[in-house]
Amino acid sequence: MSSQRQPWYFLPSQPGEPAWNMALDEALMRAAPVLGRPVLRFYGWTLPAATFGFFQKIAEIERITPLRPLIRRPTGGGLVPHDADWTYSMTLPPTADWYHWRATESYRHMHQWIQGALQRLGVATELAPEKRAELPGQCFAGYEQFDLLRLGRKIAGAAQRRTREGLLIQGSLQPTPNGLTRGDWEAAMLAHATINWGVAWEPLTLPAFLEDEARRLVEMKYACTSYNARR
Repeated sequence: MSSQRQPWYFLPSQPGEPAWNMALDEALMRAAPVLGRPVLRFYGWTLPAATFGFFQKIAEIERITPLRPLIRRPTGGGLVPHDADWTYSMTLPPTADWYHWRATESYRHMHQWIQGALQRLGVATELAPEKRAELPGQCFAGYEQFDLLRLGRKIAGAAQRRTREGLLIQGSLQPTPNGLTRGDWEAAMLAHATINWGVAWEPLTLPAFLEDEARRLVEMKYACTSYNARR
């Protein structure tokens, strides 16, 4: 990454319904060329739910979790339960250097960012040196190379999707036992990017066109059984 000052957006979001959370992330990816800057979004959940990867089969997911609703993500990866986890997304336009990195490199970079933020808060973690799969389809029942581990247990994973419009990374962090709050972690994420990469953060007020697109995606995709059960 360049050491020059880089303007990035930060989008603070209130807890949202599962379909809305997925729809807004996709809308941000679609709008990446218009926004013209990377956008970091933190968000929570108004009710327990589970998301699963774009290419997974719904029948397999239904067998391995009692959680409902089940929402198909716009990104890949496995099953992720959502309730008390700290969830985020990162969208990057095609003009960003990050957009052109290989998937493994962008995945590693995202988790190094989280690792650095946690280190600022006194939490030691490590990147998984290799894959260790345990249960099919479950993101936190094993780990992929470059997942974030604490004491040998996975605490952060992510999935991504790259289109002509932009790169979307969606990730989840399990809260640490050190008494840290979500706000502590979010502030450390912003500080790490500013200090290490020269990022100048600017709050993003959700534009009306982007909110409209997200609502359309809720109605047409993420709140529809026909979409979530398409495979």
